[in-house]
Amino acid sequence: MLMPTVFGENLFDDFFKAPVMPRFSRNDSQLLKTNVKESEEGFELDFALPGIKKEDIKAELKDGYLTISCSYDNKEEGSEEKKYIRKEHSFGSASRSFYVGDNLTIQDIKAKYEDGILKVSVPKKEALPAEEETKYIAIE
Repeated sequence: MLMPTVFGENLFDDFFKAPVMPRFSRNDSQLLKTNVKESEEGFELDFALPGIKKEDIKAELKDGYLTISCSYDNKEEGSEEKKYIRKEHSFGSASRSFYVGDNLTIQDIKAKYEDGILKVSVPKKEALPAEEETKYIAIE
């Protein structure tokens, strides 16, 4: 029996898979694909976030880790229920962390979101040498 296909995929491939897992969670690795470029000044991280609104993206610097997270919700406006033959995305969230060093502050890191790409610039910053304290032993 011939099954209907869309772009070479069987429309019913996912029909018998467990409905317990949200569809979005199976493709988390597809969401925050990142390109990292190095230059003399620092690093440029490009996160591909197509269809994500700027207000749904968060960038956090904590304990030397830069964490980019986003949430995605495909709620539809209107009262009319639509019948889908196949729906591969609906809702979810994802995050990605990179260690950038303890000596950076949020003022050092710059971020810009445009055309579905989040560009984050992280400068190279030399770690301050630890000052060695001289400790004396009390002589009795």
